[in-house]
Amino acid sequence: MLYAAIDLGGTKIAGALGHPDGTLVSQRTIPTEADGGPDHVISRILSLLRDLGDSPAALGIGVPGLVDRSSGDVMFLPNLATQWRGVPLARRLQAELGIPVRILNDARAATLGEFRFGHSAPNMLLYTLGTGIGGGVILDGKLRLGPLGAAGELGHQVIEPDGPPCSCGSRGCLETLASGPALARAGTALLGRSVTVAEMVELPQCRPVFTRAGQYLGLSAANMISALHPELIVYGGGLSALGDLLLGPIRTTIEERVRMFPPAGIRLERSALGDRAGLLGALALAALDLS
Repeated sequence: MLYAAIDLGGTKIAGALGHPDGTLVSQRTIPTEADGGPDHVISRILSLLRDLGDSPAALGIGVPGLVDRSSGDVMFLPNLATQWRGVPLARRLQAELGIPVRILNDARAATLGEFRFGHSAPNMLLYTLGTGIGGGVILDGKLRLGPLGAAGELGHQVIEPDGPPCSCGSRGCLETLASGPALARAGTALLGRSVTVAEMVELPQCRPVFTRAGQYLGLSAANMISALHPELIVYGGGLSALGDLLLGPIRTTIEERVRMFPPAGIRLERSALGDRAGLLGALALAALDLS
């Protein structure tokens, strides 16, 4: 039996058909054209699904924001035009496709994908590190979602109470301190000129910026370890390619900050799925009942 998956992003829509074991039989990516608004993007999703062929039994979608899991309505997509408040995405697609449609936050979908098809443990965390910082939590072998599907917003832990303002409305969230834009801002301030993260990697004088970001990420992980004691923490997203530039100070900070029990047995891993985690998570979502 085939299932369909969509990973909706601000710049691209990835779609696939596959089996419940994670085997993909067709896959395609198109530009989102988010400036066209929800109706235009929904029409592009439908066109992409039809181009993939066959007749899937259900569709899973990961979206970059909050959704009402009971209705499948989008509550808030902060980085897409009009922010999609109250868009009945699941009902629109179900009416067109005639199949069940299940929707989840993209970082939670990536967590589900990693758990099912990549690095896995009964209790684990996933951090998605990129333009923003997202995440997800697996507890006792189940994806923890909470009443709004918003559990696992690891990037919005407050790390510095008087830190920079965050798009969520708070201050000093991890996302404001260790995301890609945060690293670029710190590098620009250090060098006195505009710089990208890719350029910073080649500059020894920028190493303290990466070390500091790793310490912030380590503080976040230490808090989660003390609360949940996972066996595994996985790092995905574009910034995970920085490897030990971040993972080194993350490990050191965890060892320094977690004192109630030995943290040595907790594994830190880069995502085994890379940029396919969200799409494979949407595939798993299509085949699962998370209620």
